[in-house]
Amino acid sequence: MSTNVLPSETYPFGYCTNVHAGTTLEQAQANLLKFASPIQQQVCSPTQTALPVGLWLAEDAAIKLDQTGEAEGFHEWLHQHHFAAYTFNGFPQGDFHQPVVKHEVYEPTWQAPERLEYTLRLARILSQLIPEGATGSISTLPLGWPHETWGQNEFQKCAEHLLALAEQLKELQDNTGREIVVAIEPEPGCVLNTAPEIATFFRNHLFSNERAEAARRHLSICHDICHSGVMFEPQPAALECYLDAGIRVGKVQVSSAVHIPWDSCQAGDKLGKDMLTQIQTLNEPKYLHQAARQATSGELEELCEDISVALSGWLPQGGPTHTPQLPWRVHFHVPIFVEKFGCLETTRADIPEATKFLEANRERQIAGRDWFTGHYEVETYAWPVLPEELSEPDLSAGISKELQYFQRILRGLD
Repeated sequence: MSTNVLPSETYPFGYCTNVHAGTTLEQAQANLLKFASPIQQQVCSPTQTALPVGLWLAEDAAIKLDQTGEAEGFHEWLHQHHFAAYTFNGFPQGDFHQPVVKHEVYEPTWQAPERLEYTLRLARILSQLIPEGATGSISTLPLGWPHETWGQNEFQKCAEHLLALAEQLKELQDNTGREIVVAIEPEPGCVLNTAPEIATFFRNHLFSNERAEAARRHLSICHDICHSGVMFEPQPAALECYLDAGIRVGKVQVSSAVHIPWDSCQAGDKLGKDMLTQIQTLNEPKYLHQAARQATSGELEELCEDISVALSGWLPQGGPTHTPQLPWRVHFHVPIFVEKFGCLETTRADIPEATKFLEANRERQIAGRDWFTGHYEVETYAWPVLPEELSEPDLSAGISKELQYFQRILRGLD
């Protein structure tokens, strides 16, 4: 495994703080003290004094830091409490913990100037939180959710904003000596939800004009392992697609989805009935939990926007006495160390598979820079809504267990 880009005295990766509720800077700081400080104490060795944190700042908090000049003070506060900023989750722009989030997390889209402004704010803030010469990353949504048909006009509006972003990130690097990459995160059901769709968008809209140089350097992919798994994408194939297309991997969200092994059931048997009962616990009202079913080829056959839709539309006639013949997968971020819970399984095996490919190719070059920044971020934002058998009484202990599990994977590649 190649040397991580984070300073040697830090833990080699962090977790995404979008798991914690709060839209103000004060709430974000309180959450770090309440949850991340115990994690730092549990996972960091005596020679690792700092825990990297994947920060999530809702728009109000980002505006306050950017417009009031408080970013430098926030940097000092992070250092004082043994945290190291290296990446932002810029996907949710509003309140990610309101009672019902569902489709609102995809607003505003990249067609809106407000999305560009928010992302630029995060970039300016992050450039003040990382050391000179370092790289910071910001994940963002894959353009939007297709409530209506997207055509060339919609793609072009998004591309214009992303190309303007790339040019301003280049200018920011010239002025500060700090590289910021924005990483588009494909997600099931979104406008861009597979690796080939991402590659096509980059090729046709970002790499085909006079601003391509800035785009190749500062616009990248956020590879969410859970999302890719839901789409039944083999991990090496998805990552190879980005590499072949000349798209940098700005960050990797280490995550795991639910796998429903219908193929292990017989029609009408107790296992199938128990499995159906357990699947109902995934049908919670806060987040969208896209569901996918597998074709006989092993690839994706069909995707629907929520597990509630799958339960009402995909089950064979006859209710619980009949079951599907092939597996489903559900976009529900479960703890990454879980392989099976009850009758259900997870896509945990995708994590070492993806990591092995990333580490083997990390230093391949794109636009004179490493293809992969080395930014891993454990992102199990669904801890507060997990089924009872997966919940942990101590959130910090659960996240610590995730970090330690992924650390063992990385060490196994040394």
